[in-house]
Amino acid sequence: MKNLFTKVLLPVIIVLTMGSLNSCKKYLERSPLADISEEDPFKNFVNFQGFTEEFYNCIPLLSLNEAHNSFNLGEDEFWEIGETRLISYQIDNGNYFAWTNSFYNFLGPDGAGASDNTNSANKKHLWGLSWYGIRKANIGLANLDKLTDATQEEKDLIAGQLYFFRGFFHFQVMQYWGGLPYVDQVFPTNEVIKIPRLSYQATADKVAADLKKASELLPLDWEQTLVGARTRGNNNDRINKIMAMGFLAKNYLFAGSPLMNRESTGSSAYNTDYCKKAADVFAQMLQTIESTSRYELAPYAQIRDVFYTWNKQGLVPGLKESIMHENFSGNPTRFRYNQVNDYRPIVIHTTGIKVYPTANYVDYYGMANGLPIVDPERADPESGYDPEYPWRNRDPRFYNDIMIDGERCVNTASSVGNNEFRQYASLFTNGLMRTADGNKRVWTGYMNSKLVAKMMNSYDGSGILDNNTFVLPLMRLSDVYLMYAEATANGYGSPQSTAPGYALSAVEAINKVRSRAGVPGVASKFLGSTTNFMSELRRERAVELAFEGHRFNDLRRWLLLTERPYTYKKAVEFDRALPTNAQVYADPKNARVRNFRETILLERALGQRHYWFPFRLEDVNLYAEFKQNPGW
Repeated sequence: MKNLFTKVLLPVIIVLTMGSLNSCKKYLERSPLADISEEDPFKNFVNFQGFTEEFYNCIPLLSLNEAHNSFNLGEDEFWEIGETRLISYQIDNGNYFAWTNSFYNFLGPDGAGASDNTNSANKKHLWGLSWYGIRKANIGLANLDKLTDATQEEKDLIAGQLYFFRGFFHFQVMQYWGGLPYVDQVFPTNEVIKIPRLSYQATADKVAADLKKASELLPLDWEQTLVGARTRGNNNDRINKIMAMGFLAKNYLFAGSPLMNRESTGSSAYNTDYCKKAADVFAQMLQTIESTSRYELAPYAQIRDVFYTWNKQGLVPGLKESIMHENFSGNPTRFRYNQVNDYRPIVIHTTGIKVYPTANYVDYYGMANGLPIVDPERADPESGYDPEYPWRNRDPRFYNDIMIDGERCVNTASSVGNNEFRQYASLFTNGLMRTADGNKRVWTGYMNSKLVAKMMNSYDGSGILDNNTFVLPLMRLSDVYLMYAEATANGYGSPQSTAPGYALSAVEAINKVRSRAGVPGVASKFLGSTTNFMSELRRERAVELAFEGHRFNDLRRWLLLTERPYTYKKAVEFDRALPTNAQVYADPKNARVRNFRETILLERALGQRHYWFPFRLEDVNLYAEFKQNPGW
């Protein structure tokens, strides 16, 4: 396990003076580190918190890696053809070993540079930095007894962070690779450590023990502590009780999900016991949030501010809805110079690696009455969907998240030569944006407007956009309500079930999220069984959490990644039905089209082995107790 656990820098460098010093040597000739003892980094809160601060630099960074990144690995996005540097391209082709070497890849193994605050590329690697953080947490916990010059509050804050990060980083890795050897002590750096892999659920139990301790030690809000008074106004993203409870409950839900239950027990059903544990913690968490207003659902009119801000002097997005963010490295310029351009074709923005929402994913956005679209090519009298008017009366989140044919997509017409097919999205079959630019064309017929503005603000000739600040939430409140609904329905038996001590039922939790967006609740026809309810819950997660990095893990844990239609990536084709000589719709949402149909761009040929990533060969070949994942 030397490569796996110990090839990282020792977080604190302690120089011990060896031998005696010449009595005639001048004081100033002595090394400044000569008087540092082994206890100094841990003896008081300020020193120990300095040691602890580096954990925040190890939090995963999903949305940026070397100026771009592909962090949506499900059926949700289609990148330009042939861009082999993207981890999404490799996933589409079943090459999961590419996680070790793909250029645009948030999973990658190298954890070097965790302490380098100047290079965001060094904060991208979930694998390497997670193991780095685990070792660091163990070093901190092994030295807790040295924290003598501290109040009880200070001791609890340090211990709470250490336990949180040890559990959190194990959870980050196990989501993708399955059960792990749980590393809960400091091992020598010069020995091969033979720790057997645990099952997923056994690993989850270890994670749960650490996160439970963290939740008991950490405050609801650092602003309300004596320690937090020293950094008042800058404490919002310090690890707190709600974060610990949220990942404790999510850890239980994942352990109870079909994939993880199959890995541990052989059964592909939900594990009721783990779902109950998840529901109970989510219930306690939500009750605390609702009674204290520590976090709140953002008004839907401000939903963009959860993900990015523009022209607000670098204000960090999130509002009170974001519970925990991804790594903050480079957030003021993260989407400014490069990735922001990825979401529009070259006919608007001259740079970027192009990516667009798949048509089949856009189909999850149902109708304004809350009903799903059964078949996008056929009219449905019950929901009111009509393929001649495919964007009429849709879920309000559709209009926020998805750019459709005919919508205006640039602020300044002169910047695109006053060309209406550049100024307004020309996404119909044979439209300019569907035919120009070769591989960078809008292959799918839709563009993303959730992570970037519909009109790309201050476009200039080089493709640089000013004053965008982007940070992706790792967990936000709407996600918590949906996870509570899933855990409660599958743990306690029905959509109408509640967790003990909390009044909200599973279906009411979903409806709370829908109501925020102005969407009616789940229709009664989906409430007769948990199986029917789950079809709407899965669709709700697809819509509410679209393009936030959740879909791939959701499809995996539900054992749907290899099943049609989830293997498809589709495009939409249609002709405009405009009055003679007209080029622009008067109202794109209510536009009439002809020959509306969907075509398959790609079907991913994935098998059972693709539910888990393979471990590196140099790790699994170290000793027999460390097993490779099946099929690899």
